[in-house]
Formats: sequence, structure tokens, C-alpha cells
Amino acid sequence: MLWWTLGLPSLKTGFLKWKPDYDSAASEYGKAAVAFKNAKQFEQAKDACLKEAVAHENNRALFHAAKAYEQAGMMLKEMQKLPEAVQLIEKASMMYLENGTPDTAAMALERAGKLIENVDPEKAVQLYQQTANVFENEERLRQAVELLGQASRLLVRGRRFDEAAISIQKEKNIYKEIENYPTCYKKTIAQVLVHLHRNDYVAAERCVRESYSIPGFNGSEDCAALEQLLEGYDQQDQDQVAEVCNSPLFKYMDNDYAKLGLSLVVPGGGVKKKAAAPPQAKPEGTAAPAAEEEEDEYAGGLC
Repeated sequence: MLWWTLGLPSLKTGFLKWKPDYDSAASEYGKAAVAFKNAKQFEQAKDACLKEAVAHENNRALFHAAKAYEQAGMMLKEMQKLPEAVQLIEKASMMYLENGTPDTAAMALERAGKLIENVDPEKAVQLYQQTANVFENEERLRQAVELLGQASRLLVRGRRFDEAAISIQKEKNIYKEIENYPTCYKKTIAQVLVHLHRNDYVAAERCVRESYSIPGFNGSEDCAALEQLLEGYDQQDQDQVAEVCNSPLFKYMDNDYAKLGLSLVVPGGGVKKKAAAPPQAKPEGTAAPAAEEEEDEYAGGLC
């Protein structure tokens, strides 16, 4: 194929040319990749991107090499080869970090997470957490906590509640650090729902108790609702639990957490504990209970 020869003259050496011209070769492979992409020949475009990346690597141009690997990944995405696409984008992100461009690395990882989210949620969680770590290392806490939130919701969706509880706590710590206290209240609700789905009432109660130290939490509607929820759960009062979880405060949370509330069932079958009814006086002339009748029947013996 004609494109396969592009860049090769630049790589050849001879008596008057001791070193390959990797820069020119990379440029030619890049042009070929664009042409194949426009023609929707994604396999050939991917191969051209990979050759461009290798040429840039040989030229020690890490940023441009990473870009080429990322583009190769996007060609694989067009071919619906998502796991392979993610592998190349991860490789690109590592090269961005090595090049000293962490923001670009984080954005690449986030894109990879979105690509694979519906195919392999577990891998997407890992990618979002990696992205959050990169942003956190750069002290870009708002971006970091946003990615942690995506990871938490995926963990909840997959009913990986132990990991979700840890992830939400990390979110809460960051929101507290940036003094976004109202969001801390919402994360406390999410924590409590996750812990109750883990059947860990003690951990849920501890979350609420620890949140009293967050400015404004004590006395907020979030705090009052959580206290009511825990009381209903502890008393096995399904009606009270359902009333709290169907309130706007819970129903308008992120969809994954709203579903946790709507599906929450208290232990013991959710039977409400009722106080025993006081004994009532029998009206005159009422027949004696069956047990007493049996006693009277056999009071004189069997014969």
C-alpha cells in the first residue's frame, strides 16, 4: 500500500545521512493517519498513528508521542474495540505525566473512563480514581472530587457497598476541606444509605454523629431527616423509613442514591412494632373463653 512507504525515506540512513529523520517521518505518518481517518479506514489510521507515535518517541518528543497513542486509541474506539482503546489511552496518559503535563494526563484518563463505563464499570472506577489522584496531587480539589463522585456512583450501581462507603468518605473529606458544607450534608445522607444497605446500623449512626462537627449540620433538614430515618430503621418501622426516603430531600438526590432510599427495607421484614393494647373489661353475660369452658367440662372428672 502506498501509505506504508510514507515516512520510510526519512528513516533511511546513508553515507551523507547518519541519523534517521524521525521528525519528518512522524509528520508523514500523521498526514497518512488523517487521510485514513477522513476515509473512515480506521484500521489503517490506527496503524499510521502508532507509527507516528514510535517516530516521536525515537525523537524524544513525549508529548507528541502521547497524542499519537491517544489518537490510535480513538481509532480503536471507532472500531468498537474499547478495551484495546483504553489501553492505548492509558499509555498516553503515562507519557503525558512523564512529560510534565498532568492536566492533559487526567483528561485522557477521564475520557478513557467514559469510553469503558458501560462495558467494564470496574475498569471505569479505577480510571476515575486514577484521574482524581492526578488532580489531587495538583491541588485541583474540585476536579478531583468530581471524579471521585463518578467512581462512587458506579460502585453503588454495582452494589459494591464496602468500596462505595470508602469512596464517599473521601468525597466528604474533600468537600469539607474546600468548605462546601451543604454538599457534605448530602454526602452524609449517601453514606447512611450505603451503610444501611450493608446492614451496618452502627456505621450509619456514627456517620451522623461525626457530621455534627460540620458547621450548620446540626439543625439542618438533612440532619433531622437522617435522625428520623435511623429511628425508624432501629424501631423496624418500615412506614417511617419509607416516608423519609420518599421525601423530596431524598428523591431528588443523584439517581443512584435515590434508588437506594426507595429500595431500603428494615430488618425483620419491616413490621412496625406496636404497643400492646390494654385489656378491656368484658360486658356482662359474655361467654367464657374456650379454655375456661374446657376446664368446666372436665371439672368433675372423666366419669
